[in-house]
Amino acid sequence: MPPKVEKEHLNVVDIASSDDDGDAQTVARKQASSLGERQLRRNISSPEMPQSSGPITPPALPSGETLDSRSFWKAGNYVIGPTSKPALLEGALEHARVHPKFLHSNATSHKWAFGAIAELMDNAVDEIQHSATFIKVDKIDIKMDNSPGPALLFLDDGGGMDPVLLRKCMSLGYSSKKSNTTIGQYGNGFKTSTMRLGADVIVFSRSTRAGKATQSVGLLSYTFLRRTGQDDVIVPMIDFDISGHWAEPIIYSTHDDWSSNLKTILEWSPFSLKEDLLLQFDDIGPHGTKIIIYNLWLNDEGIYELAFDDDDEDIRLRDEALREATTKVLKKTVELQSHISYRLRYSLRAYASMLYLRKFNNFQIILRGKPVQQFNIADELQYPKVVTYKPQVAAGSKECSVETTIGFIKETPTNVSGFNVYHKNRLIRPFWKVKSDGSMIGNGVVGVLEADFIEPAHDKQDFERSSLFVRLENRLKQMVHEY
Repeated sequence: MPPKVEKEHLNVVDIASSDDDGDAQTVARKQASSLGERQLRRNISSPEMPQSSGPITPPALPSGETLDSRSFWKAGNYVIGPTSKPALLEGALEHARVHPKFLHSNATSHKWAFGAIAELMDNAVDEIQHSATFIKVDKIDIKMDNSPGPALLFLDDGGGMDPVLLRKCMSLGYSSKKSNTTIGQYGNGFKTSTMRLGADVIVFSRSTRAGKATQSVGLLSYTFLRRTGQDDVIVPMIDFDISGHWAEPIIYSTHDDWSSNLKTILEWSPFSLKEDLLLQFDDIGPHGTKIIIYNLWLNDEGIYELAFDDDDEDIRLRDEALREATTKVLKKTVELQSHISYRLRYSLRAYASMLYLRKFNNFQIILRGKPVQQFNIADELQYPKVVTYKPQVAAGSKECSVETTIGFIKETPTNVSGFNVYHKNRLIRPFWKVKSDGSMIGNGVVGVLEADFIEPAHDKQDFERSSLFVRLENRLKQMVHEY
């Protein structure tokens, strides 16, 4: 698709609303006006070049920022200033307000940063039904507050989001995914995952719905909300109709409102010029979504939580990688530590290779420019055996059976063991050790199963501890003993 350029002359385009999708005009009128008095100079820089290894230098913090405000587990500890209750319009109902601190506390459901990245991958995988063929995950370099820093890039060629869908994506607890095959279901994954990885995220999406082609930009900025003392979550967004030869701004109320949304986005995003902002659509194509997460969180030592320099084809968890390196020296178990059951703790490439049970036919996960090779541990088992388990589901529920492939892991130390449990094709619990600690029974025994009959927790890193889950755990223990 040729790039769309906004005309100098402004034409007003109204967007239609529907009963099913909500009133986009009403939602859009609630978007932010510019509230920051301080103009921050920001520019996008060139893509990352491979860097030589050397001592790790903590990033420079901008004026007014502290290590606590840039460390994820401490970022919610800031003083709330005086708040003012807005006057209600005549006949309007009072509504519950969501304080920005909730964005942080909500994101703490992700204890593990890779779990947050997986949520964003899931969104792209769910777009396979809309002909998506890839999800690209990469690191780009940006400049914020005159200081260079890394940012996370997610780009897919799915169906994209029109203005209404983007507002639902940015809302709390809304999910339009009603399919039995889609992974996302709670309508919370985008907010928790992006806020777990960084303080700020900007979203670009291009879509065609009902014959109308649109492109939209939305900004969810914890930095903006915190620095300007907001007591409600404000998400500035702008939309364009690109059905014709020009990108026409879609105006819901007044041009001033649209301009104030744009001004806030330019002030608090890495793109200080509108031209730079619109250039971000160039690599999206006719449909798709691009997510840039910036102001990435630091660890307690003031170093970026995610490591990009250890391997230019991977993204690693710095603290986990250091812990594994130390363990290698202490235990001298190099062979064990090189196994995927350990590497997936700190290597995104290793984790992504096992993230989905069935191999894709026409879809790729491209990590830092190189496709991820999918890996099924069941293909690596010696003396494999398939065990069928029929869970006792609730009365009236459809009966189901679960096939578990179990066997000995090949040419690996015997203390690699456990079940890899998937839900709707997505890995939830890798190498789950169901045997008692200290027991020698089951050493070297690995299993794979897809348990769609139990529900995963919100962070998709464990299952809800229901009676069905407890019965499954007991059955897996029995399988190990019998095998």
